[in-house]
Amino acid sequence: MLDFSVEGQLVDILNRNIFPARIVISNGHISKITQLAYAPDQYIMPGFIDAHVHIESSMLVPSEFARLAVLQGTVATVSDPHEIANVCGKAGVEYMIENGKQVNFKFFFGAPSCVPATPFETAGGEINAKDIDDLLSKKEIKYLAEMMNWPGTINRDPQVMEKIALAQKHGKPVDGHAPGLRGLTAKKYIEAGISTDHECFTAEEALDKLQYGMKIAIREGSAAKNFEALIDLIDDHADHIMFCSDDKHPDSFALGHINQLAARAVIAGKDLFEILKAACINPVKHYNLEVGLLQEGHPADFIIVKDLIDFSIHATYINGEKVAEGTETLIPSIKNKPINNFNTAPKSPADFEIIAKSSTVMVIEALNGQLITNEVPGNILVKNGLASPNIKDDILKITVVNRYENQKPTVAFIKNFGLKEGAIASSVGHDSHNIIAVGVNDEAIAKAVNLLIEVKGGISAVSSKESMVLPLPVAGIMSGEDGFEVAKAYTAIDKMSKKMGSKLDAPFMTLSFMALLVIPDLKLSDQGLFDGQQFKFTSVFI
Repeated sequence: MLDFSVEGQLVDILNRNIFPARIVISNGHISKITQLAYAPDQYIMPGFIDAHVHIESSMLVPSEFARLAVLQGTVATVSDPHEIANVCGKAGVEYMIENGKQVNFKFFFGAPSCVPATPFETAGGEINAKDIDDLLSKKEIKYLAEMMNWPGTINRDPQVMEKIALAQKHGKPVDGHAPGLRGLTAKKYIEAGISTDHECFTAEEALDKLQYGMKIAIREGSAAKNFEALIDLIDDHADHIMFCSDDKHPDSFALGHINQLAARAVIAGKDLFEILKAACINPVKHYNLEVGLLQEGHPADFIIVKDLIDFSIHATYINGEKVAEGTETLIPSIKNKPINNFNTAPKSPADFEIIAKSSTVMVIEALNGQLITNEVPGNILVKNGLASPNIKDDILKITVVNRYENQKPTVAFIKNFGLKEGAIASSVGHDSHNIIAVGVNDEAIAKAVNLLIEVKGGISAVSSKESMVLPLPVAGIMSGEDGFEVAKAYTAIDKMSKKMGSKLDAPFMTLSFMALLVIPDLKLSDQGLFDGQQFKFTSVFI
């Protein structure tokens, strides 16, 4: 690799200084930084880092994710491969590591701690303590991924504590996942060895966790958006704050990433160096990442931006190689061999019928921009003894179809999707990634579900006039195709769902979380309607 130099206004976050400088790059590292009297009016700064992301939620394999990420100035991710692990087990995690190695981007993965996520749903993979030990021994695995079993952690369940002990044995941190946990309960969770949480949705909750030594990742994804609620924490807790996306679909990912959060924080009047500490520095220190911080001897991982307000990216460098320039990614697209686990037969409309025991049901109330749901009573229609949606009151049918075995689907009712016709479906259904669908009648639901069974995974929309499907053949949750084309296809199907009546900002992202049992209040798995507060199944009918 040839030596070269770059000049500009160097943003030294560690020393809270900005000065004109020349940096010399040799063999992928920064060999010399020289302060100048004058340098071009552009800013050289460390690259952005997503402190917690499920690459799978971008619907792109890692190599394609990287091609889009570098355009946003992202040079590294702290990536939890929990989603593919629930489909394909340890082999899925290894697939992500190997695929990511094929491009010049810094992927740092975690060892999934909760696969399956709960015993109340059917998953395709399992990762046991031995698998976790094997994974944590790899240099690519930097941490034990989010410990979603907070009841087991608080009660010091032996299996949970064994996994935490394995992370401690390997000297690697443990990520948390405890939405709404506060006070002494949060303290007990943290004292078990949990170091971070990205699930806080109020400042009060985050402050409880911060006082017991936890670090908080402020999340802004396609569905869960907590930036506004939490950004003021950076004023007094900058050393313990990071930025993350968690789950970001390809359309919004193509528009921005961590750079957007930095820009919003500037607009909110936050201190520039504290913002950049959260966006660029804190993840490196917490997870011990091999990412350069724009110091002599460090890997040459940096970005050049137009200004320190919008953070418009001129160029991105990783290991001294330019990987993005302007709007052009310089990472080549590669061919990807799929890995999958899909084994269920097509469904008929009759499979989604449910005998009415009354006209009053317990309804899942989806909330725009949140993973949590409400549990509310609602009135449905009864036709020929069957429970039917009440479109007028926006109470639609929701179903989860086991994609690993040929079982009868579970059916319940949901509010706030707003569809006036047709159905939408997805095999991105956290955490086990069974098929999940919402629709106005059984015929449309069956058609949307069968489109996904035919292509062994993806997202689909069916209206009275058209049908659309975006295939995701990698584990039924990702595409190996060009990331920019996948983003365009996703934008088109998202637009169709809104044309059908949905008022949600991200209908498919919200849909994917309606089977996420570890987030209260009410969710649906392939085994039944689940009360996330009581952690047990409950009845559809009141």
